[in-house]
Amino acid sequence: MNKKLIWAGMLATVATVAQAQDVASKYAATITPADLKKHLVIIASDSLEGRDTGSPGQKKAADYVSKHFKQYGLTPIATEADGSKSYYQKYKLYRRGWGDVYVKAGGQKYDLNKDFYLSGLLSTPGEVTVPTVWAGYGIDGTKYNDYNGLDVSGKAVVVFDGEPKDEKDNYLISGGAERSNWSGPSSWQRKVATALNKGAKYVFIISDNSGSEFDQEVRQRSVMARRINSMTMKPIEESLSNTAAFTVSPEIAAELLKTSTKNLDKLKQDINKSGKTVTKGRPAGSVMLKAERANEIIETENVAGFMEGTDKKDEVLVITSHLDHIGISPDGQINNGADDDGSGTVSILELAEAFSQAKAAGNGPRRSILFMTVTGEEKGLFGSEYYSENPLLPLSNTIANLNIDMIGRVDKTHENDPKYVYVIGSDKLSSELHAISEAANSKYVNYKLDYTFNDPKDPNRFYYRSDHYNFARKGVPVIFYFTGVHEDYHRPTDDVEKIMFDKQAPIVKLVFHTAWELANRDARIVVDSNKP
Repeated sequence: MNKKLIWAGMLATVATVAQAQDVASKYAATITPADLKKHLVIIASDSLEGRDTGSPGQKKAADYVSKHFKQYGLTPIATEADGSKSYYQKYKLYRRGWGDVYVKAGGQKYDLNKDFYLSGLLSTPGEVTVPTVWAGYGIDGTKYNDYNGLDVSGKAVVVFDGEPKDEKDNYLISGGAERSNWSGPSSWQRKVATALNKGAKYVFIISDNSGSEFDQEVRQRSVMARRINSMTMKPIEESLSNTAAFTVSPEIAAELLKTSTKNLDKLKQDINKSGKTVTKGRPAGSVMLKAERANEIIETENVAGFMEGTDKKDEVLVITSHLDHIGISPDGQINNGADDDGSGTVSILELAEAFSQAKAAGNGPRRSILFMTVTGEEKGLFGSEYYSENPLLPLSNTIANLNIDMIGRVDKTHENDPKYVYVIGSDKLSSELHAISEAANSKYVNYKLDYTFNDPKDPNRFYYRSDHYNFARKGVPVIFYFTGVHEDYHRPTDDVEKIMFDKQAPIVKLVFHTAWELANRDARIVVDSNKP
């Protein structure tokens, strides 16, 4: 073959590749810090009241996103009951909530999520009065036992949180620094089960915190305890009607037991000193309480906008974030969720706009793209779960999912190095997806791609904790973009003023360039691994 022709062909190929890169960069440049902020001041405003799943504020956010999808020329593909097309993929959730719940002791009335919080499920629709008795730490073991010689039948048991230590600060049960399963996040369940098996009616756990620290504990726990189930899950109210623990401050516990906080401290010290529970002079009293259930059906919706591809339009790339957050705290503070996941939601809008401008100029993607903000993430990934079980487009034709959740802040590890993003899941199902992500970053963004949380042994298990996982479990390759947890996570202080838009915009551009390559390359990426 003529060498001149060979060189001409090679130069033409290089020119074509360079031109394609220039085209991609042109539209990536439309993703700006100013535009991200323009959207976020709306999405994370007080008027949306924290976007709690199914709330009026969440629906306002859905309306904002759908209107912009329409403005960008995206097509609605969800089907309404009357057969019309919609940007909303509607589904229902079952909320297990509380009605009138209070505790009365010492002539005082204490209210749920203000003075105490409840863990678990309970149904006591009318006020009851029961005697109370102190039962140490509520432990029934061979080395240490709080129930020896104690009759708790028909009573409310009041116990310390955690487990006892000796004077050398070693746990009594293990004899060392290692705690047993009588302490920790799920230990309340074991203590409740033990007390109920011995005939107790209710369990009160005395928090180690008091004063303002306990008030903060109540606020945080009450927000996270808003139980919601998928409608596909059978409600379990009856089977778990009394598996619950009231967590109270030492001050309220003293009223329940007709004693003082000083005496409760002494009882704890006596246990630590003697290595065994106190059996004489157990404080006791009585309590009146009511725990009324108030369950409801929550209607919510994923918001999906479709861009049809050109010559490979039957294959689809799905780009997601979650639209909802945790709403209003019991004390009336609004959790605006600017980073979680307002940052992801506005990223979806910017990505949709960039691709829509490309398409309007004749540079639309070869494969189709579905831009989607889901709901129910904060309650259990329910929106993405619903989509994975009821896909608007076949999962067999879905080439990948790129998911964005919390990319507007930095964590403590990167305080002095903000040009980074955690990349999770890119190599789990497709080595090609991982390579494309790396190449896009190297060519266009040059951020540090941190794979710390991609380690299967990572205790945070972030791979399983955002919406990409419901695609991955169906065999769809995924990438999860994340910049870590910060001090304002799930707090009213997660506000727009703290978002680092200059840091966020390059991450969104990384997603854009990765999506551009996935949507326009000749061959669909292969699924060549099956990592759990």
